[in-house]
Amino acid sequence: MSIVYGKKIKLFALSSNKALAEEISASSGIEISKVDVVKFADGEISINIEESVRGHHVFVIQSTSSPANEHLMELLIFSDALKRASAKSVTVIMPYYGYSRQDRKSKSRQPITAKLVADMLQVAGVDRVISIDLHAAQIQGFFDKPIDNFPAAPLLADYFLYNKKLDNVVVVSPDHGGVTRARMFAKIFNSPLAIIDKRRPAPNQAEVQNIIGDVEGKIAIMVDDIIDTAGTLVAGAQALLDAGALEVYAAATHAVFSNNAVCRLEESVIKEVVVTDTIELNSECKSHKVTQLSIGPLLGQSILHIVNDEPISQIFDRITHKDDKE
Repeated sequence: MSIVYGKKIKLFALSSNKALAEEISASSGIEISKVDVVKFADGEISINIEESVRGHHVFVIQSTSSPANEHLMELLIFSDALKRASAKSVTVIMPYYGYSRQDRKSKSRQPITAKLVADMLQVAGVDRVISIDLHAAQIQGFFDKPIDNFPAAPLLADYFLYNKKLDNVVVVSPDHGGVTRARMFAKIFNSPLAIIDKRRPAPNQAEVQNIIGDVEGKIAIMVDDIIDTAGTLVAGAQALLDAGALEVYAAATHAVFSNNAVCRLEESVIKEVVVTDTIELNSECKSHKVTQLSIGPLLGQSILHIVNDEPISQIFDRITHKDDKE
C-alpha cells in the first residue's frame, strides 16, 4: 500500500501496456499492485484482485487498443470488481480511447459507439477518466463524471525542436478535422500551417485532392492523432514532395499500426515517424523509421496532482522551454 499526501493509493496495470505502466509507476513513486487476469477456454475474462482495496483511491492503467474488445472488457470487469471490493474511487488512465472514431452518426442507422463506451465505463463504477488526444473533443461530453483530455503535441514538438533542430518548417494537417491539433503544433514552432484536402471513398482509404498552403522549399511535419493503416500519411507525404517540400516527417499520438502500416511507412518518402507509447508496439510494429516517446512521466505526475487536489493541465503544457535548454 502507498500513502500519498495522507491518502491510501493503489496503482494497477491491466494487460494492454505493461511497459507504460512501469514508466508511470517510476514517475509517481507508486508500486504496481497485483491483479490476476484469468481467461477461460471460451474467451471469458475473470479478475482476481490479490490485495485489499477497501477505502483506497485506485488508479487503473489500460489503453483500449487492439484487441480492443478484449481490453475494454478487462477494464469493465476490473472496475466492477474494484467497486464491489469497496474501493473509495476508481480513476482509469486510458491513454488511447478505443472506439473514439465512432463519435457521431455520419450515415443513417450508425451507432455512436464512443458514447456507448462512456456509458459502460460509468455503469462499471469508474469515477474519472484520463486520456491523451481524444479523436474528438466532444467525447468529454459523453461522460457525467470528470474526464481529462490532454494533448501530446508539446511532447512531440519538443522532440523536433531540440533533437532534430529543423529549420524552415511547415506544419501540415492531413485533413480538415485535424487543423486545431496542427495549429497547436505550429504555434510551438512559430511556423506556417498547411492542410491536405482529401476524401475517403471507403473506410481506411484516402485520396489527396489538393494542398492548401505553401510547402515549397520547406520541411513538412505532418501532425495527426492516430496512425492506423498509414495510407493517409503515406499518400499525403508523397503529395507534399510533389508540391515542392524538401523533406517530410510525421508526428502522431497513437500508433495503432494496423495491417501493413509499418511496411507502408518503411517504403514511403517519410524520413521519420514520431509517436508516443499510448499503445505498446510489438516487435512486428517496430521500425528504424519509428521513434517512440514515453508519455509515462507526465501521467505519473498527473496521478500525484490528482491525489493532492492540484490542477494537472499545466503538466501537459510546454514540456520544456527553449530558454531552459540554452
